[in-house]
Amino acid sequence: MTRFALTIEFDGRPFMGWQRQAHGPSVQQALEEAVFAVTGEQAVVHAAGRTDAGVHATAMRAHVDIGKAITPFRLMEALNARVRPAPVAVLAVEQVADDWHARFSCVARHYRYAISMRRAQLTFEHGLAWRVAPPLDVAAMRAGAERLIGRHDFTTFRSAHCQADSPLRTLDRLDVVADGTRIDIFASARSFLHHQVRSMVGCLALVGQGKWSADDVSAALEARDRAALGYNAPPDGLYFIGADYPPA
Repeated sequence: MTRFALTIEFDGRPFMGWQRQAHGPSVQQALEEAVFAVTGEQAVVHAAGRTDAGVHATAMRAHVDIGKAITPFRLMEALNARVRPAPVAVLAVEQVADDWHARFSCVARHYRYAISMRRAQLTFEHGLAWRVAPPLDVAAMRAGAERLIGRHDFTTFRSAHCQADSPLRTLDRLDVVADGTRIDIFASARSFLHHQVRSMVGCLALVGQGKWSADDVSAALEARDRAALGYNAPPDGLYFIGADYPPA
């Protein structure tokens, strides 16, 4: 049995999320069916993170154990041929140690959230960014983001359905980057709570619109109460963009 690490890109719009669902298609199901078509094996593809319905990825990391003798390049090519027409692409495959785990070996996860500042509806980016009517005060959003960096109880910013044992998380990065009508919010941490990134982005948008201040962000954080959340941003603009692992 050989363990392979995969780097995967996908458009989350047609899927119910990464994880297999009884009520709709998932990225995991699309990949596992491709693995079966290539190898005849009922393998499980484990990911670094479980994205929600409508969330995208440019570099999701995952792993799969395969008994059939196959090279990483041949596996990549075969999976890409079989996963069509689903909007999923395997960008890279490499053989890794048997104890390497896409989820449990991961030491940092990175997300990007895309906001488009325009009044007109989105056409080409529909479902790929969150449209928020301008203007947004980017400096104010950065000030609000600073209040969330560090180790905190993020109860306010996690879904009521979050299954994590603890609401404590250390947020290493929350940067607000503006370029014309586009705002990208970058978030990095060892791990995130369910809906944490979307909840933080939603509140930062309120700050940008002048409806909240940085002090309101701090108050929401300190409340440790989901009812204190200002807004949960839609999944459209959220992308899993990378995962870090210790050197081999």
